[in-house]
Amino acid sequence: QVQLVESGGGLVQPGGSLRLSCTASGNTRSIYVMGWYRQAPGKQRELVANITDSGTTTYGDDVKGRFTISRDNGKITVYLQMNSLKPEDTAIYYCNRRQIRSWTWIDYWGQGTHVTVST
Repeated sequence: QVQLVESGGGLVQPGGSLRLSCTASGNTRSIYVMGWYRQAPGKQRELVANITDSGTTTYGDDVKGRFTISRDNGKITVYLQMNSLKPEDTAIYYCNRRQIRSWTWIDYWGQGTHVTVST
């Protein structure tokens, strides 16, 4: 099994920045997609950003140009640098990791971390 531990959420003023971290442990595999989804009140869960084992990144339309996803050298921790934060970014952010085992995808989720953007 894989466990995902998130950190870095909190309260920030509009225009400010936060950096989220997500560390995977357990039975990690070398082929994966890892990143964040978010869920705001009254809205569906949406993709924020993800990164593949090869370094390919994908961003949701609402965060392009403001958020940057990256990973550490060991490739078990990913970071989401969030700049120019807006009140609309307020949500619970869930780390996600999908990895291949025996040619099938297995999906894991973190517990979620709160991000609140408000004056």
